[in-house]
Amino acid sequence: MDQQSLDPQLVEGVKNMSAKDKQDLNTFIQAEGQKAQIQSTIHGLTDTCFRKCITSKISAGKLDRYEEPCMQSCVDRYMDANMVVIKHLEQMRSQ
Repeated sequence: MDQQSLDPQLVEGVKNMSAKDKQDLNTFIQAEGQKAQIQSTIHGLTDTCFRKCITSKISAGKLDRYEEPCMQSCVDRYMDANMVVIKHLEQMRSQ
């Protein structure tokens, strides 16, 4: 997003902020970005595992005896894969 597409009053307001307020705003924006990323990961996990494991219609309000362990295993594999990727990226970053 460039400055031309922003409300001029908003741009002027940010320019007039103190250094501490700008830092606080930046911290808030980063935290919101991290929350959005976590929500996206959870959504992907839920979607992937549900499509893979839930093969019947849920009528009793419970998963059947095959679906529950499948979901648990799927979630475990998804989390393990994410941790491997994160560790690899951290190693690349530190080099």
